[in-house]
Order: sequence, then C-alpha cells, then structure tokens
Amino acid sequence: MNLRIQLDTTNIDWNVVVDILQKAGMANRTAEIHQRAFNNSHTVVFVFDADNLVGFGRAISDGEYQAAIYDVAVLPSYQGKGIGKTIVRSIVGNIPNCSFILYASPGKEKFYEKEGFRKMKTGMALFVDAEKMKDKGFIK
Repeated sequence: MNLRIQLDTTNIDWNVVVDILQKAGMANRTAEIHQRAFNNSHTVVFVFDADNLVGFGRAISDGEYQAAIYDVAVLPSYQGKGIGKTIVRSIVGNIPNCSFILYASPGKEKFYEKEGFRKMKTGMALFVDAEKMKDKGFIK
C-alpha cells in the first residue's frame, strides 16, 4: 500500500465518497449533499492508496472544546489495516483540546473503544427519520 492523507476537500470525487459509504453500509445521500457536509466541516481526512480514495472521516466543531465525528468509512477491502485508526487519530489530533462525541454503526463500537471512546449514559438523539434509525439499531 502507498497511503497518502489529505486534509482538505480539493479534487475529491464525491461519487466515490457515496460508493464507499454504501459499501461500508452507511449513508445513502447524494454526492452533492456529502460535498456540502464535508466542505462545512471543521476537519476532514481523506486517505488514498496511490490515487484511489479508500477512506475518510470528518468532524464538526467549535474548535475550542466540543467536536462531533461523522462519516468515518473505509472500503471493506481496506478495513483491518489501520486506516480507520489513522482517520480517527488525525481528526482528534487536529482539534486537541476538544471533547468528542460520535455515533458508531451498530457492531463497530469496539473499534472506537480501542481509541479511548466510551459509551455515554445520557446520550440522546433527535433524528429526521427516527423509525429508520431504530430499524438500523441506533436508538431504542
């Protein structure tokens, strides 16, 4: 592998972002929506193997004490190679004085626990499509 990290949204093929999210069993929004979301984020991380996008993640933040991590996704064929860890550590390292929240895809909690994240006792959510998120296992 010839991995390269990019910390901005320059020259990203947003259709590939959609493809990776779908292959990872995550979001199904349009390329344009993902582009706006990443462009409006405080921190973005894209990982390439040579010229091929293989993973990414982003954080929204006030840059002072709070941040939320979203859309951490790695192509299934590249999972288990430390790329997700690199993405999360890059995000956290870019906003060092912040506390972080995130919601993990069901079954991926152990990955985040290895990076120091802990389950919240008081976490709450208000989703646009609560029934869908319940079906996916995110809420009770």
